Amino acid sequence: MFIQTESTPNPATLKFLPGRDVMGAGAVADFPSAGQAARSPLARALFAIPEVSRVFFGADFISVTKRDGDWKHLKPAILGAVMEHFTQGAPLIEGSAAEAEPVYADDDNEVVVQIKELIETRVRPAVAQDGGDIIFKGFDEDSGIVSLHLQGSCAGCPSSSMTLKNGIENMLRHYVPEVTAVEAV
Repeated sequence: MFIQTESTPNPATLKFLPGRDVMGAGAVADFPSAGQAARSPLARALFAIPEVSRVFFGADFISVTKRDGDWKHLKPAILGAVMEHFTQGAPLIEGSAAEAEPVYADDDNEVVVQIKELIETRVRPAVAQDGGDIIFKGFDEDSGIVSLHLQGSCAGCPSSSMTLKNGIENMLRHYVPEVTAVEAV
């Protein structure tokens, strides 16, 4: 098994590509702490490495965020844990499958449907390339504020506020005039 690595805009996060599906299309799992990794054998194994502070599973990648340490010392341990997990054929998530966020709800108004579609088709693929994910959390019609949740390498990334304001907010305001601002929740 050959596992590639890619850097992300977040210097504390590295993206691992095992060359196979991790969660599959559209599904993600975020483990911001070791205490939340109980349902995933791979996440538990990664958190057993002392310097690991966050684990995120995307469609075909794993993002690992470190507390301290040098990647040249951490990478071998992480690669070993990922390789061992996939060669043993252990389940990625035990029990119920990952909880998917609903993309469209029947009662969403036209503005919310437009916002969700733009996030799903234009923003999520770009954010996934950087080892993260973004999830629509809400739209306040009175203020025009869109609430988004950042996961994976995007959570805590030094450039995430620039991405939200200069990228996502500008795009949404261009296509959906009702949007006045974007905030991370």
